[in-house]
Amino acid sequence: MADKSWELCLTVCLASLLAVHADIKVFTQVGQLFVHELHRETFQGDFEPFLKHYGRVYDDPMVFKCNKQYFPDLPHWLRYTQRHPMDNGFLYGTPFEEDQGKNVIEITVINKRSYDTFRDRMVITVGPSGKKMPYQAEFFIPLREIEKVLPSTVQDDIKQDIQKMWGTHRLILVNISSALERGGRVPLPLPGHYEGVYVKLGSEQPFSDCLLRIERAEHWQQCRATGKASTDCTVCSNPSNCITWCNTTLIDLSKPPPPPPAPTRGSGILEAQGFYDPPESPPTHDYFPAYIGMVIVPLVLIALLCAVLAYIMCCRREGVDKRDAKTADIQLYHHHTIHSDTDELRSMADIRQASRPQSTLPMFNARTGERMPPLQRQFDADSPHIPLIMAQQDPNTDMPSR
Repeated sequence: MADKSWELCLTVCLASLLAVHADIKVFTQVGQLFVHELHRETFQGDFEPFLKHYGRVYDDPMVFKCNKQYFPDLPHWLRYTQRHPMDNGFLYGTPFEEDQGKNVIEITVINKRSYDTFRDRMVITVGPSGKKMPYQAEFFIPLREIEKVLPSTVQDDIKQDIQKMWGTHRLILVNISSALERGGRVPLPLPGHYEGVYVKLGSEQPFSDCLLRIERAEHWQQCRATGKASTDCTVCSNPSNCITWCNTTLIDLSKPPPPPPAPTRGSGILEAQGFYDPPESPPTHDYFPAYIGMVIVPLVLIALLCAVLAYIMCCRREGVDKRDAKTADIQLYHHHTIHSDTDELRSMADIRQASRPQSTLPMFNARTGERMPPLQRQFDADSPHIPLIMAQQDPNTDMPSR
């Protein structure tokens, strides 16, 4: 029994190491909304397959990062959104004619609990457009967010309400975009505040009379006056899916677009069979004022600053004579004595058999200027008890006064 359990564990480990995940292949058409939901449950067992084998799978927060293969970003027609790591991610967008072909999308999944990383690939094949939808309408839903509209169940609910107002079941979602992409304001992070979503649908069936009321002048006057407008055919099975009629737009592609207006003749348009003679050389410009402002003025300012600095550093000094005149004689004598003793000690550094330094002899009398007689007591030249000043050998000696 133990051998079988070990074999089972080895088999599960090898399967987890050698498992090859097939690419996710999806198909969409030009001009139709593409939505793919990235489920967190799909990647929960990929990080720890042996736990999945024993029926234990964590509900970890995950972050999806998507980009086009060999590129840092997604294709221009494809967008990605995920509100929170505990929510699923969505890839959505509407491809154009120039986007036909294969788009390889790399999906990087990061487990925020264990910080494991998993990579997957999605191959989106964009085919040519199917049915033509000459009649398109864009509706604004203010009480929704983009993540709450992308699930298929919510899309079906919105489509059913618009089918009743349009009078046809042949509706196709063309595009879904957030109001933030249209310049809307970021809502406050409080309950009851939403960013709003624009939903565009198309059909072969012409617009109903209910929708055509939007193009009447009375409707726009009511919108400009009150900011709100309503119609008799409003259908709203879910209060969150209610439409704001003042932001509804009807697009009729069944009629050829009007030609652009012809350019008006003026000084910038050549006359018929006219000849333009360009000038041989550009007009001359006087650069002397610019030279003065960019070169001369900064040099003059620098010269003035240098002159002021030189005056402060060189002309404001007192000088040695003036400084000595303000200093007491005894302080100057001590200063010169320190310098002379320092020079004497430096000269004795290389001569060890030198005579006793004068700095160790008794000092002179400050009032008479005479040197005191030698001490009666003989001290050794190397003794630390040799007095340096008179006060150390005779406490009654008068100290010099200033």
